[in-house]
Amino acid sequence: MTDTRLSFVHRFEPAPGAGRPPLLLLHGTGGDENDLLPLGRMIAEGSALLSPRGKVLEGGMPRFFRRLAEGVFDEADVRRRAHELADFIAEAREAYGLAAPIAVGFSNGANIAAAVLMLRPEALAGAVLLRAMVPLSEPPAADLAGKGVLLLSGSGDPIVPAENAGRLAAILKGAGAAVEHRILPVGHGLSQADVTLAKAWLDSNSAKEI
Repeated sequence: MTDTRLSFVHRFEPAPGAGRPPLLLLHGTGGDENDLLPLGRMIAEGSALLSPRGKVLEGGMPRFFRRLAEGVFDEADVRRRAHELADFIAEAREAYGLAAPIAVGFSNGANIAAAVLMLRPEALAGAVLLRAMVPLSEPPAADLAGKGVLLLSGSGDPIVPAENAGRLAAILKGAGAAVEHRILPVGHGLSQADVTLAKAWLDSNSAKEI
């Protein structure tokens, strides 16, 4: 089910019932709007799923913003694309009758989710950030009070330095978010531990009506 009038190519799966917040699924480099739907179904059974495709192409692979090199972001593009994504969230909420979603992002998708939290905090109810980095070297002041964030990092991740992930957790905490940062004995790819922890966190936060 999709509304083709909206500004991103996307997939939407309505919730089978009420009571759980919707998820905004944000893929990594080379993924698309179908990529994280199975993950969304596993970690939040009963939630509506909204999954857009990134508009930036890198070697033919979709992303949510440009980068200049591995781990070096085009921060002007990060800002522009974060606002663009936040506008899409507002469109989709109106079109599908959704509450503010919890973002579930992997890698590049987690980075744009973190940028949206910093630049347009009203767009999201919270976030599960899988292998995220600091998206903006000078993040703006943001009020994230009342928003929960689960940050899952890999101790063997060759792409995201441990210091960088820790700095992102500190930035989000400093803005008032309730941050849980877990470092798993894995690399950059997702593991069963990510699925288990994300599901438990979403179940807990859904119960608290994040």
